[in-house]
Amino acid sequence: MAFERACSLDEVPTDQALAVTLGRYDLAIARNGDEVFALENTCSHAEVALTEGEVADCQIECWLHGSMFDLRTGKPTNLPATEPVATFPIEVRGTDVYVDTETTLNGVTPA
Repeated sequence: MAFERACSLDEVPTDQALAVTLGRYDLAIARNGDEVFALENTCSHAEVALTEGEVADCQIECWLHGSMFDLRTGKPTNLPATEPVATFPIEVRGTDVYVDTETTLNGVTPA
C-alpha cells in the first residue's frame, strides 16, 4: 500500500466532505463521528462532485438528484444512482489523513 497525505483532520468538516486531488483521482474525504472515509468524488449517476452535497448518518448526498452513498461501502442507498463509487483505504496519523489510491476497498474501479 502506498499511502499519501491527503489533508489535515481539522480540514474535514463534520457535515460536508472535503475535495482533495491525489494523483489522477478526485476524492471526497468525509467524517462520521470519529471515523474518516475517502470516496471517489463523482456521483456514479450524473458525474457531479459529491463534495457539493451534505454528509449525515454515514452517507454523502449527491445534491443534484438526491442520491445518497454509504461512506463505508460506496453503495448508493437510494435512487436514481444504482452503481457504487470507489472507496479507498485511509489512515489517520496524528492529525493527518492519508489515503491509498492504488487500491479500492470495494473493488470499484475509479472513473
